[in-house]
Amino acid sequence: MLTELTIQNIAVIERAELSFDRGLNVLTGETGAGKSIVIDAINAVLGERTSRELIRTGAASAKVTALFTAVSPQILALLDAHEIDQSPDGSVLITRTLQASGHSSCRINGCPVTAAQLREIGGGLINIHGQQDGQALLQPERHCGYLDALAGNEALREEYKTAFHALIGVKKELDALYDSRDDKAARLDYLNYVIEEIEQARVQPGERDALTREKALLSNSGKVVKALQNACAALAEDRGLIAGAQDCAAAMEQAAQFYDDAKPTAEKMRGLAFELGDCLADARRLADSVVYDPARLNEISERLDQLFRLSAKYGGDEDAILQTLNDAVAERGKLEVSDARIAQLEQQLYALSDQVKTLAAKLTDSRMTTAGRFETAVMEELRFLDMPKVSFVVQRREAPLSSRGGDAIEFLISANPGQTPRPIAKIASGGELSRIMLAIKNVLADADPVATLIFDEIDTGVSGSAAEKIARKLEQLSNGRQIICVTHLGRIAAQADRHMLITKNVTDTATYTEITVLDTEGRAREIARIHAGEGVTQLQIDSARELLLQAEREKEQI
Repeated sequence: MLTELTIQNIAVIERAELSFDRGLNVLTGETGAGKSIVIDAINAVLGERTSRELIRTGAASAKVTALFTAVSPQILALLDAHEIDQSPDGSVLITRTLQASGHSSCRINGCPVTAAQLREIGGGLINIHGQQDGQALLQPERHCGYLDALAGNEALREEYKTAFHALIGVKKELDALYDSRDDKAARLDYLNYVIEEIEQARVQPGERDALTREKALLSNSGKVVKALQNACAALAEDRGLIAGAQDCAAAMEQAAQFYDDAKPTAEKMRGLAFELGDCLADARRLADSVVYDPARLNEISERLDQLFRLSAKYGGDEDAILQTLNDAVAERGKLEVSDARIAQLEQQLYALSDQVKTLAAKLTDSRMTTAGRFETAVMEELRFLDMPKVSFVVQRREAPLSSRGGDAIEFLISANPGQTPRPIAKIASGGELSRIMLAIKNVLADADPVATLIFDEIDTGVSGSAAEKIARKLEQLSNGRQIICVTHLGRIAAQADRHMLITKNVTDTATYTEITVLDTEGRAREIARIHAGEGVTQLQIDSARELLLQAEREKEQI
């Protein structure tokens, strides 16, 4: 439940600290004093959209802090799911800071969170019901949720939603595969052509460079042989290099017999003579190995032309061509698998369709079983709230399957006997909407896990006996949970377990709102003001005291 609320620089509230108890907490005050601002602040700390106009004039920022205690296990599980630290005592501290620049920040137990996370967690802490919530009764698409809450369909509905979304996913994938099926045949033909052409070419990495060198040799074989023959002649003719080296070596060896310093040079010359002999043998071998082969030259030219054509189509070199082959083989495999995937998805589609229809039928049965009980309970509540002639009907029409199932649920009412029930939006007045909403909330009270309910001026358009009945119903609803109610009715204020007065003070330079917890005497005076307006008399205060005593007696009887 909401234990403490601190508001800083929100509208006319410079700073306010509010404490709330279990049971019925009531906020009263003159129109414009700032009661709705407290609700705006609570909405802000729950992650709802805010406007920079909410920030107090002249302030750079605003801040709202809320402390919740005795939170439900579901909330603690949500904190774990979002990796938010838990406090030792299990409480939840939420802070929302609004900047005049338009930015805002949210923290839960000191951990930064997004506004979406804050809304999800805040929705499990507080439900706010006001005149706009009465408008929810005018939206048939929300009526199904009321039935599900009473029926306890949360697990069944979640199972259905999971199956339904899986079905939608399979349909989307199948549609995409169906759409691409016509293009697939042409693509497969192209891929098969690419694969066949490259595989038949038997491309080898580095092949083109090797062939280019071989072609250059064959094309210039005559020149190569002539050059090698000239080299052999220079080495081997009568006065060639080999003969000169041998003569030089013999002369140096003769000198070395008597001159030791000549020995190294003599050895080098003799080695050079031997090496020149080896060079002659190599040159003759090379000359013999070079053969002009026109057929081989033509074969190489054709192969190089083929490789150049493949390069122009599939890549810059042999590695790129082979990568194109690998990519084509992989893509062809995927396309061939898609046929099997279509068959697999079609089987899944049939199975999921059956599952979704079965679960939708279970939801329908559960809702319609609950509908009769819901109608009876709501009409009992409405009779208590001075609407004895109203008939409340849950209408169900078959609808295309959606994430909510196959039901179109709408609440109908008949204001007078004999009249055909019609949609609430076409019949109910503002006061009737408030009571219908309160009746529904009271019926759903035990099914609602949220510990704190806020009612913002749901007594609009209500007076007399109906007001007294609403007050007693709010008191009944507050048993075992926390109710926070903004009201203009003294009868409701008299039922409060905690009564806070909101007043506005205007100075020459600013406007301030103050929030005061009233004692018994203060409550009597405030209730008298609510009933009489300005100029409260002692008789009216005494009457208010009697109203408070009556409320206390009623609580003792509950």
